[in-house]
Amino acid sequence: MSLRGLQNFTSQLLKGRSIPGKILLTRRSDPSLQELSPEYERSSSFKDAGSSDRVTKEVEEEVQITSNANKNTNVNKLKTSTSNIENTSKEVQKSTMGARATDSTRVMKFTKVLSGTTVVLENLRELAWSGVPDYMRPDVWRLLLGYAPPNSDRKEGVLRRKRLEYLDFVSRYYDIPDTDRSDDEINMLRQIAVDCPRTVPDVTFFHEPQVQKSLERILYTWAIRHPASGYVQGINDLATPFLVVFLSEYLEGGMDNWSVCNLSPEKISNIEADCYWCLSKLLDGMQDHYTFAQPGIQRLVFKLKELVRRIDEPVSRHVEEQGLEFLQFAFRWFNCLLIREIPFHLVTRLWDTYLAEGDALPEFLVYIFASFLLTWSDKLQMLDFQELVMFLQHLPTQKWTHAELEMVLSRAFMWHSMFNNSPSHLAS
Repeated sequence: MSLRGLQNFTSQLLKGRSIPGKILLTRRSDPSLQELSPEYERSSSFKDAGSSDRVTKEVEEEVQITSNANKNTNVNKLKTSTSNIENTSKEVQKSTMGARATDSTRVMKFTKVLSGTTVVLENLRELAWSGVPDYMRPDVWRLLLGYAPPNSDRKEGVLRRKRLEYLDFVSRYYDIPDTDRSDDEINMLRQIAVDCPRTVPDVTFFHEPQVQKSLERILYTWAIRHPASGYVQGINDLATPFLVVFLSEYLEGGMDNWSVCNLSPEKISNIEADCYWCLSKLLDGMQDHYTFAQPGIQRLVFKLKELVRRIDEPVSRHVEEQGLEFLQFAFRWFNCLLIREIPFHLVTRLWDTYLAEGDALPEFLVYIFASFLLTWSDKLQMLDFQELVMFLQHLPTQKWTHAELEMVLSRAFMWHSMFNNSPSHLAS
């Protein structure tokens, strides 16, 4: 089967929809393109030297020179990569059909892996890639991120120690008067306080003052403990899946009916600590996404542009002809890991795959985002510059279900199998 044939096969299976957000309205020729959207302006507590333009140029050169140095040796995902394209398309169908996390056979497999004295993380990753049962997700995520040890005998002691450590951080850095903070720290805390009420605005649960206060403590403590980046707008979004997952251990039903008012201070503290440590583990694997000029994101956006050019040249050419830069719409995707682009009830399922990828996640994001974008391949080719901007600002994912998300992940897996071991395909 030809690549075009595969593309037609997958495109027939999925039509999509997404959440509004801001996007630059400037054509590539406009000098103001050199500045990213104010939505992602960095906290004033961060200081560094250098030029964003210079970093962008260096990033593109680095990608071209080192493209074949990046290999995914971490995760087997669902299947061993196959060089036969028709076999790959069958894997896509199998992945889509077998990805229901609530399937009884899958639940039994998870139970078996988790019940051992020592959890075999590779086996857990393979299962988690296709989705984790809701009630198992807190334990699975702690294990996948390396926050909880795979040895069950050590788990309780490690979590107790890490939670106490977080409490100590809060008392040292957060629960202090502003007179004990530097001007930069005061400004950073103010920025976080402004951003927390804006986080996941469509979910009523996040409007609760106690939830926003917990989010503020987590983000400020993380920022103080990670001065190389400090707080960057967008990290507030990344904390929300952890908050929801770890709250689900104490709250029943859907988020629409949740309230933290009746939770004890100890439980809230434990939830915050788990969020803090898991957020730290996640961001440890993508530190240059949030340092000055965010070179990690710029590098991945460049790779996304190259991958789309190889997979769907007509879309790539049309976007180029219209003068729309990938950085103008894909920057937020990498900065917030699609949290603002899909309905929030699908985010934890998407993050099952993210966390199962482990250290290979940044590279695999390129394939997920290419699959996400090319969901609307035919539509994009019919739009002019202004229409492209408006469409990408209001992607129609509001009515998406797990089926659409599974197809995005299946295509990403297929393209990763085809291209990842042939990096020359993605070299300019």
